[in-house]
Amino acid sequence: MNILVINCGSSSLKYQLINSDNESVLAKGLAERIGIDGSLLTHTPAGKDKVKLEVPMPDHKEAVRLVIEALLDAEHGVIGSLSEIGAVGHRVVHGGEKFNRAVVIDDSVIKDIEELSALAPLHNPANLIGIHACAENMPGVKQVAVFDTAFHQTMPEKAYMYGIPYEYYEKYKIRRYGFHGTSHDYVSARAAEILGKKREDLKIIVCHLGNGASVSAVKNGKCIDTSMGLTPLEGLIMGTRSGDLDPAILDFLCEKEGLSSSEMNTVLNKKSGVLGLSGGLSSDFRDLDDAAEKGNKLAKLALSAYCYRVAKYIGSYAIAMQGVDVIAFTAGIGENSAGVRADVCSYLGFLGAVVNEEANKVRGEEKVITEPESKVTVMVVPTNEELSIARQTLALL
Repeated sequence: MNILVINCGSSSLKYQLINSDNESVLAKGLAERIGIDGSLLTHTPAGKDKVKLEVPMPDHKEAVRLVIEALLDAEHGVIGSLSEIGAVGHRVVHGGEKFNRAVVIDDSVIKDIEELSALAPLHNPANLIGIHACAENMPGVKQVAVFDTAFHQTMPEKAYMYGIPYEYYEKYKIRRYGFHGTSHDYVSARAAEILGKKREDLKIIVCHLGNGASVSAVKNGKCIDTSMGLTPLEGLIMGTRSGDLDPAILDFLCEKEGLSSSEMNTVLNKKSGVLGLSGGLSSDFRDLDDAAEKGNKLAKLALSAYCYRVAKYIGSYAIAMQGVDVIAFTAGIGENSAGVRADVCSYLGFLGAVVNEEANKVRGEEKVITEPESKVTVMVVPTNEELSIARQTLALL
C-alpha cells in the first residue's frame, strides 16, 4: 500500500508518498506560500531530478490537487492513478486527552480536533485544512490522524499536572501534554532495535534537538515525562523559544515595555531562545558556531546555555526513571552537531558516559558514540516522523 503523509501548516504543506511494503519514499515535496503571492511547489521523485513549479495556490485544496497532479505526472510522477494511494496519514499537533493513539478520521474526530484548537490555535486549524482538502481531492480514500501528543499520554499525573489551582485543569484541561511524540516514539523504538534489545526492557532518554526541541523519558516502552508542556514553549531553550522561565517575568516585561499579552507571547516564541540570547545574531546553530569560533561572547553564551539546559533535563529524567540505559540524540541539531553533543555529554560523567570523540564526528547517521566500557549508551538516531506516521496509518488499516 502507498501512503501519502501530509504535514499541513497555515501556508505550507509538506508531503511524502511512502510504499509501506518496503518503506521506501517514492516522492516528497513542499508546497509553500499557499494563499500568498509567489506560491511554489517543490517536488522530488525518487531517482529523478527535483522539480520546482511556480503556480498559484490560493488555498490548500488547490495545493493538494497540485501535489496529486505532480505524483501522477507523466515525466516526474511516481504513480499511474489515484487508486494507487491507499490512505492518507495526517500529522495533527494536539490530541489533548482524547487521543492516545492514531485514529481513522470521521466526523466525530474532526469535531474533536476542532474543539482542541483552543490548545493549539496555530496548528490544529491548519491540520484540519489539510484533512478537508484531501477529502475533497481524494473522496473515499481513508484518512488517519496521528497526534504529536499521543505518545506522551502515558505520563502519570504527577508528571503532567502543574502547581496551579486544580479547577483550571477541570475547566480548561491545563496540563503538560508534550509534543514531537512521533519522533520520540520512533527514535526510542529504533534505538532499541539498533542495540538488538526490546524497548520494553530499557530506560531511554530521547533528545529531539531541532529549532524546536524537547527531551523525553521513555521507561519500558512508555513515556513517563517530557519537557514540553501545554504548548511547545515550555522546556528547553530552543531556536527562538524561551523554554522554562519565571512566569513573573512576563508581567514585569509587559509593564516595563508596554507590551500586550499577545506581544509578549510573540517575544517568547519568536524572539527568544538562542536567537535572543545571542543578541539577535541567529537561531541557526551553524551561524552561532562560526561566531563563537571568532570570539563572539553572546554566541558562546547561547550555545553553552542551550547545552546546559539539555544536560539538566537528562539528569532529571535519569532520576525520574531511576537510571538510564540509552541516550539518543535526534533531529537537525542532535543528528548533525558534534559540538552540541560533546558539550551536553561533558556533563554526563556522573552517569558513567564515556564518549568516543572520533565516533561523535558523525552527521545524520545511526551510530553509537560511546566507548564499549561506557555505563550508558549514547547514540545518534536520525528521526523519521513521516515513516512513523505511515506505519501508524498502516497499522490501523
